[in-house]
Amino acid sequence: MSSLILQSVSYAYNGTKVIDNLDLTLGKDEIVCLLGASGCGKTTTLKAIAGLIEAKQGQVFIDGKLVSDANTFVSPEHRNIGMMFQDYALFPHLTVANNIAFGLSGMSKADKHARVSEMLKLVHLVGCADRFPHQLSGGQQQRVAIARALAYKPSLLLLDEPFSNIDTQVRFELIADIRRIIKAQQVSAVFVTHSKEEAFAFSDTLAVMHQGKIAQQGTPEQLFAKPRSKEVAEFLGQGIYLSATVLTATEYQTQFGVVESIQPQQHGVADKGVIYVRPHQLELASNNDTQQQSERVSILSSRFIGSAYVYTVVIDEQEIEVAAQYGQSFEINEQVIIKIKPHTVNFFES
Repeated sequence: MSSLILQSVSYAYNGTKVIDNLDLTLGKDEIVCLLGASGCGKTTTLKAIAGLIEAKQGQVFIDGKLVSDANTFVSPEHRNIGMMFQDYALFPHLTVANNIAFGLSGMSKADKHARVSEMLKLVHLVGCADRFPHQLSGGQQQRVAIARALAYKPSLLLLDEPFSNIDTQVRFELIADIRRIIKAQQVSAVFVTHSKEEAFAFSDTLAVMHQGKIAQQGTPEQLFAKPRSKEVAEFLGQGIYLSATVLTATEYQTQFGVVESIQPQQHGVADKGVIYVRPHQLELASNNDTQQQSERVSILSSRFIGSAYVYTVVIDEQEIEVAAQYGQSFEINEQVIIKIKPHTVNFFES
């Protein structure tokens, strides 16, 4: 049974649809990330799941139970969900232990104490039970928030931009730790972010949103390698478009010669469109190469990243940064050759 099902859910603010016939399914113990640019509807979707807004169209099921449709609305406190917010929402006047215990109603004092002790151990805060939130670091406050959200064993955990206030130096260490905690508790989770790096590190599957819909859902590897739309391709990584014509299932004619796909694609021979090429699929070569003049571009700028130089070039009026191979170096305004490595080609028909 799925932990969460959204079927044709819609919601409008002042007559403008923010969620538009959205469908989403979340499996047991799965972490899905709603990923997209600001205004795409991801936070509104999270609120509809939580019951913080009432979607008048569509259905929401949590653990097989209908919690929202045109005639049904279950309030947030009866949906058996846990929530983590961007600002953690800890009670400043309560100790760490009391923050964690806040939602543990209907339990004996001994059971409540045992559960709090269990959660403190899980989040590695055993020595912090009597501290107050202002006495903790940002990462420690985050651990208290996750402990509180999981303490009463929710069916579903909702996380709204939970890592945006954490220093970059410790962010991904904390992401790995929070993911471990959620997996250890066998809880399904919906995670909202605009950061693809956080999404790749934290989630099992991505649901990329565009204009209030799920544009594509799948594993990070699937979506990065085979985006179904330009919007998904562009959001998951910088790149440029090159005009292309399909020659065979694995070959595409471009202005830089024939580009090879390492996996056969299902397009008609002679179909015209564009391929989306990412920086790591490009290679710079010296102008001494004997290839055609049309494959040469000029170096606009460079920056040193420690292990190599990254050079900015313009291709078809599109700027892109390309990392040089170890030991390579070029001068500003120098003419270089662009080579496109064999890769899984992303082709979009015109």
